[in-house]
Amino acid sequence: MTSWRLAGLIFDLDGLVLDTETTYFAAWRRAAADMGCELSDQFCTSLSGCSGDVVRQRLQEYGGSGFDIGAFQSLSSHYWVEHVERHGIAVKPGFWAALAAANRCGLSYALATNSRRANAERCLQAAGLHQVFTVMVTADTVMRAKPAPDLFLRAADALACPITDCLVLEDSPVGVRAAKAAGARCIMVPSTAAAAPEAAGLADRVMADLYQVADLLSAQGSLPL
Repeated sequence: MTSWRLAGLIFDLDGLVLDTETTYFAAWRRAAADMGCELSDQFCTSLSGCSGDVVRQRLQEYGGSGFDIGAFQSLSSHYWVEHVERHGIAVKPGFWAALAAANRCGLSYALATNSRRANAERCLQAAGLHQVFTVMVTADTVMRAKPAPDLFLRAADALACPITDCLVLEDSPVGVRAAKAAGARCIMVPSTAAAAPEAAGLADRVMADLYQVADLLSAQGSLPL
């Protein structure tokens, strides 16, 4: 393991910075139940990190030809707004510590998410993070969503950092594949109980939470990756 000098930090959003996935899953299950379809925990978790287009495709396949995806989206959006207005969106443990460590090290940082910009901004607003990220790259600003590398390459350009000098923080296998395809170093912080073996093997490191990332960043940017 060799030390490497870090210049830019790129955060994923859903499941990494914010605990949005539990809110999505709750809304999806409720909407699907109204339509006579049960979504399993395993199926919902398999959609972690996927773009909206992929989520819709997978839901249609899961529900079958008679599953009205338009009605599902309308219902799930209603239930999601209802849930968020009542409960808000939680910030993932250790995020503020990781951000403070990045600031102490003088690192530039960005957000790169498979969500569309309007949805990302709404989630950040609900969590009280709407003024944190001045650089944000969303799915509707690139040609291809994750697992393609486009989002991370665009974020590195916005930070004026070579992608090879950037560290990506991701929670999902889709995001890890995108980060490595872009040529970035990547730490996986799984949003589920255990990291998927394939993604864990592809990531440079796997950490339990963002507190551990904060401790690593406190090495003043010279990281053993």
